[in-house]
Amino acid sequence: MSRLGKKPITVPAGVTVAINGRNVTLSAGSKKLELHHRPEVVVKWNQDEKSLSVGLAPGHETNAEASKYWGTTRALLNNMVNGLTKGYEKSLEVVGVGYTAEVKGKKLDLKLGFANVISVEIPAGLEVKSEKNVITIKGADRQVVGQFAAVVRSKRPPEPYNGKGIKYTTETIKRKQGKAFGA
Repeated sequence: MSRLGKKPITVPAGVTVAINGRNVTLSAGSKKLELHHRPEVVVKWNQDEKSLSVGLAPGHETNAEASKYWGTTRALLNNMVNGLTKGYEKSLEVVGVGYTAEVKGKKLDLKLGFANVISVEIPAGLEVKSEKNVITIKGADRQVVGQFAAVVRSKRPPEPYNGKGIKYTTETIKRKQGKAFGA
């Protein structure tokens, strides 16, 4: 039994829920998120209590694999509700002399010490800002925000000797000493 899966998800006012078979659609204003869940799991909307409940489909109560999907589905739906109400945010820091980041339309241009400028396409639904040496990524979908931040970071990961590169603002780079000079 999934302890997390048993808990109902309270849906705040302003978020609309639509369930069509195995597709769950949550929307608030212009933001809209969808989840296509596994057949082992059943999602129910309780209009009176304004809550979503997740359970196992009939015939899958003893299946250990289905229990994993139960908790995962509940966590994904909870992330969707939190994303529509509060949103998710990741901050990246560009460290290095001459290293810059600039938003131009639907692209993020990165100057990271290479001969060419690296352009990264900004996915739909994300709001990206670049101020001085900090890149801020905001959006309703947790997976898209995290994935885009990881893609940007992968263009020049921080190196341990000089600390140059792109790192998360909460990340600490373990520095190495380098070569010893003299004897």
